[in-house]
Amino acid sequence: MRSYREALEYILARTDFERDRGTPYGQRDWRLARVEELLAQLGDPHRAYPSVHIAGTKGKGSTTAMVDAILRAAGYKVGMYTSPHLHTFRERIQLQGKPIAEQELVDMVAEIQPIVDARPQTSVFELITELAMWHFARQQVDLAVFEVGLGGRLDATNVLTPLVSLITSISIDHIGVLGTTLAQIAREKAGIIKPGVPVVSSPQRPSALRVIRETAHAQQAPLTIVKRDWRWRDLGPTNGTQRLAIYRAENHRAPEYPELELPLLGKFQLENACTAVAGIEALREQGIEIPREAVREGLAHVRWPGRMQVLSREPLVVVDGAHNAYSVHQLLQSLPAYLDYRRIRLIFGAGQAHRPASMLELLLPQASHAYVTAASHPKSASPEMLRDLGQELGYSVEICATTDAALRLAVHEAGPDELILVTGSLFVVAEAMSAWEAMQGREPFPSDPSGVY
Repeated sequence: MRSYREALEYILARTDFERDRGTPYGQRDWRLARVEELLAQLGDPHRAYPSVHIAGTKGKGSTTAMVDAILRAAGYKVGMYTSPHLHTFRERIQLQGKPIAEQELVDMVAEIQPIVDARPQTSVFELITELAMWHFARQQVDLAVFEVGLGGRLDATNVLTPLVSLITSISIDHIGVLGTTLAQIAREKAGIIKPGVPVVSSPQRPSALRVIRETAHAQQAPLTIVKRDWRWRDLGPTNGTQRLAIYRAENHRAPEYPELELPLLGKFQLENACTAVAGIEALREQGIEIPREAVREGLAHVRWPGRMQVLSREPLVVVDGAHNAYSVHQLLQSLPAYLDYRRIRLIFGAGQAHRPASMLELLLPQASHAYVTAASHPKSASPEMLRDLGQELGYSVEICATTDAALRLAVHEAGPDELILVTGSLFVVAEAMSAWEAMQGREPFPSDPSGVY
């Protein structure tokens, strides 16, 4: 194993369930025992440090980033594991807010190769998860924060026994994989709840909350529910950020956190921040020292790119990785609260498994003009398919072969009162961000070797 390209090619040669979102759990070869067997060969690295485990449909990534930022602000050495990445695979495995170095990944893959070769059914996500857990142990982190990849019950990260489990907002997503009802999907997410381990839930719809309550009760896991036990108060936007107070339900007159600043836009991020803080409080109750000033500082400096991110004010360009109807609805509700515009000029691309019709049904009535495109990802819906979906909904849309072409055309044609909105897929968002940097003549984002995916 001599190069970063070779390391990536070795990882990606495994069975990739990230690119197969249509096969139900019951038909997949996912075994947590296999993950545990491989980790045992590495000395059980996932048991070398305390962890936080985060599942959900919407908000789990940004909540993971918030918990990570708060713990680092408290002075801890922290590992963070998330997926998918925006620009480079290395973003998935971060230490102290920085992606794993190329050479570090190469060395680890070379060392783990004989163990993995003896287990040919190891999947891509299982291998990446094991590398992350091992890297954090090698680097002797104080704590690690893990975002679930898909579902929860059978996810490779579920070998963890964390100090606290967090479940962010659950909605319909990955139908056919996790289930067809909210309760079925919630049951998979609630699979991360461990015996006696405190669990924090964001506000949920009744059928999802019922499942979480039942699971927590069965596991004798203390359950904190945001909006019931911990609440937030919107203090309004200011200077491109938003402010909020967070407090225990009984302390609304004297909040524990009377004024916090959050650079991530969107009303939904206030809910995520409250969930993250409730999780931090659960850690404090177990003896992890986290000053309240660290909560303030961590939230003020958290970064989670590609989520309601303003790339430019003139012209007004926003990218957001919303990839289901629920998150699109939240996005459309949040935009007018933070930005001044009269019309939306839409750039849309989506994955085949993410029900693009349900997103277009919400987006197209709000758009003065729409461009449909496809990211360079094997599971992207074709622009022709998206055009046809738009026509079935009664709208005319314009096909662009690439995200770069769509963004350049939108910038050229946009009026002074228009918001250029890029959404539908994180892959499209990443390409739009890279295209924008190139249009400004700036250095490109770190990237991976061409053709490796």
